[in-house]
Amino acid sequence: MSSVREEGKDKIIFVSKEDHETPSSAELVEEDPNDPYEERGLILPNGEINWNCPCLGGMASGPCGTEFKDAFSCFHYSKEEVKGSECLEQFRAMQECLQRYPELYPQEDDDTSSPQTSQDSDSVGQSGADVAPASDQDSDTTKPGTETSAGS
Repeated sequence: MSSVREEGKDKIIFVSKEDHETPSSAELVEEDPNDPYEERGLILPNGEINWNCPCLGGMASGPCGTEFKDAFSCFHYSKEEVKGSECLEQFRAMQECLQRYPELYPQEDDDTSSPQTSQDSDSVGQSGADVAPASDQDSDTTKPGTETSAGS
């Protein structure tokens, strides 16, 4: 005869030899292929995005989840010749949201962009996209160009 004992969150069941000899009455439930909570990868069998996929790293939830879903959906369902080319606004909105939460979504180039920003303000006619990273600006090949542009 079996006995059950609970210790905190655990339930301990002791069974006898006789308990093991009787056939199990447990019923197995077949998997539902349309269950969106079942881990099936990024794309579900019906072609929809599995927002619960661990491969998304939690981006679909959190403060920028809506923006991420909008941008990712636009890209996934894009029919343009350059896939996702019509999704610029959605990706811009997602990027702006990510920048509002730097503690949750740190940018990889935070260390190099800070000194570069102060140097950019001293440059004449250069956009942030055209300026080399701060580490490259410290090399001998870029200093003469910087001095020349500053002297102009």
